[in-house]
Amino acid sequence: MDSKYYKTADLALVAVLLLFIPDSLEVVDRGNPRKVFFCFGKNPELDSLVKRYWSRELQVEPQAFFNQLKQVKVRIYAED
Repeated sequence: MDSKYYKTADLALVAVLLLFIPDSLEVVDRGNPRKVFFCFGKNPELDSLVKRYWSRELQVEPQAFFNQLKQVKVRIYAED
């Protein structure tokens, strides 16, 4: 699974990825009882967005970010 997906547990990054690429989330991995991983299909757009996130080059609308972060938390606790 690792080569096919970009996997992260960083909630802020997940919220940003879903803001910019809404349908990119493929798997919510709850296999680790202490941490939930969000898996996104790898592609050049995603790679560029992650790089821009870590280099602090992105700007997001604060209310949209906050609302998306709440939705990410809902996905953590959802019963799939």
